[in-house]
Amino acid sequence: MLTGLGHLHSANRYILLALILIVLITSFTKWKGNKEYSKQDDKLNLMTFIITHIQLLLGFILYFAKGWHNFTPSTMKVAALRFFSVEHMIGMLIAIVLITVARIKGKKIVEAAKRHKLTFIYYAIALVIIFASIPWPFRGFGNDWF
Repeated sequence: MLTGLGHLHSANRYILLALILIVLITSFTKWKGNKEYSKQDDKLNLMTFIITHIQLLLGFILYFAKGWHNFTPSTMKVAALRFFSVEHMIGMLIAIVLITVARIKGKKIVEAAKRHKLTFIYYAIALVIIFASIPWPFRGFGNDWF
């Protein structure tokens, strides 16, 4: 079961990355084009928000089921353990907070250009953190592309 959840968590990252890129592109073009914030923009942001939190839930299940929350003095000495126990978790939590704050703060902004700008900036920072926190296969942690 943990293997299946791991694959789901891994595959879901590509859906999430695609949604974040779509939000970034649309918010940037609409911000620079001074276009209105549409219902479709809100639905896209909501879908990204939901997928982000589903990914968080899957991550928490894996984090506690695999025992990465059990720190020992040697945890920080082993690169893979440190990555999954600390770096991955903290990086992803920060990115999820940024996406959540963008959604909440964005709802309060009436002016479309400011809302698109806020969304773009928060999502861009979140995307950089996400890319840095993903256990890509070339990082040597034993993970595959899925």
